[in-house]
Amino acid sequence: MAKPNPAEWKSSSPALREFIRTLVTSGGVAVFTYLGFAIGLKMTAIGFLYLLYVVAIALFFGVWQASLASCLCAACLDYFFTIPLFRFAIYDTQDWIALGTFQVTALVISRLSSKELRSARLAAQHRLEMEQLYELSRNSLLMDLRLPPGPQLVVLIQRIFSTSAVALFDVNLNRSDRAGDWLAGDEESAKVCFDTDRDTDDSQTQTRHRVLRTSNGAAGALVLRGQSSALVADALASLSAIAIDRYQSFEKEDRAESARKSEQLRAAVMDALAHEFKTPLTAVQTASSGLLELKGLSESQTNLVRLIDDEAVRLNALCTRLLKTAKLEAQQLDLKMELVNIKSLIAEVLDNSSKSREQDRSRMRIAIDDSDLSLRVDRGLLATIIAQYIDNARKYSTPGTPIEVAARKSRGEVLISVHNFGPTIPIEDREQVFERFYRSSALKDVAPGTGIGLSIVRKAAEAHHGHVWVISDEKEGTTFFLSLPTSARRKQ
Repeated sequence: MAKPNPAEWKSSSPALREFIRTLVTSGGVAVFTYLGFAIGLKMTAIGFLYLLYVVAIALFFGVWQASLASCLCAACLDYFFTIPLFRFAIYDTQDWIALGTFQVTALVISRLSSKELRSARLAAQHRLEMEQLYELSRNSLLMDLRLPPGPQLVVLIQRIFSTSAVALFDVNLNRSDRAGDWLAGDEESAKVCFDTDRDTDDSQTQTRHRVLRTSNGAAGALVLRGQSSALVADALASLSAIAIDRYQSFEKEDRAESARKSEQLRAAVMDALAHEFKTPLTAVQTASSGLLELKGLSESQTNLVRLIDDEAVRLNALCTRLLKTAKLEAQQLDLKMELVNIKSLIAEVLDNSSKSREQDRSRMRIAIDDSDLSLRVDRGLLATIIAQYIDNARKYSTPGTPIEVAARKSRGEVLISVHNFGPTIPIEDREQVFERFYRSSALKDVAPGTGIGLSIVRKAAEAHHGHVWVISDEKEGTTFFLSLPTSARRKQ
């Protein structure tokens, strides 16, 4: 015959195990009684031996077997060791005290033993759960962040925690991932949990639903089916939320890096094109200027040549802006810092305005209280900023309305502003108008433009550690601001 397998014995019926324990308990009492009677132990000595035996039974077999052992020990003590011998005569108080002592000892020891066993089992379970959580956290750090986290997480959770089924919903990717055996109709259980925004536990199906929460709000939901504690479910939800948050952060950084490389490429292409355009434009401008100097053309020919000359000048200025923008974005511009008088610089910018805008000089206003107001800046860049602000005011203001250029010192900075009356800039466009090639949808049809000028303004201001902004109101008009610090800062 084959030897019985211990695992098979452990899995045998509870009734058989209880029968075997009863035989062992009764047999032990019989052995102690025979030995005690054979060697002539007194009642006190055999009583202590019985008490130790009851304690041992309570520790290993539990309260019911210990209670049986205490009753048998009390009966044997009365029958074999208490006078009159070989007769049950439980009438003395000592007999009842012995029986009560055995029963109380059995109860107390079995309770303490059960409590310790439960504590040991819980400690072992917690230790195992901590090890599993550590393994999951370590593996989640090794996940491929270029792939969606859901499929990777559900496989890891099911493999490490041996759950029967796992489902995860990622709201940012709008996808549900599952692993294990799911019943029909449970495919969207994680999404339903996210929609209800509620953590639930179903003891009947051993299913736990957890919403994945991050600092930015709910990121999805996790559903576990199988043997798992509520604490483990909460920890798994937190680790899953962290993994999803890491994926989102990596995705944002990847997009930002791609945008940065794309911007660098675009700036390089524009720089190269601007350089290439400079040479033919200079030749065209020189030829048109030479033709105008000859003065042998008819009126119509002169107008055409003047148009060519004006457009060549405008294209040349546009190429210059593109080159300056590329240098500012690449931080290759070497600032030539010098002390500049703000009022004289504004007057110089106005004097250098094109002759075609001479009619606008009458509506220009300069508001500077301190004529000695000076600032240490790059004169050329500051002139570019002011000129761009004035040019925008001229193009987009209502004809005949005043344009005011103001400057004042306030709390460690110099504030320069250009104000005009005309179409307002929507709130959603007031930050984006300083981005390259962006033009407000409300102003696109008011005047032609490229969307480059204000981007140069912002880059030039940032090169001086300053900042720019705009406010626009139908009643008050539109004002572009430039703030520059009065104290010099080192270029970072």
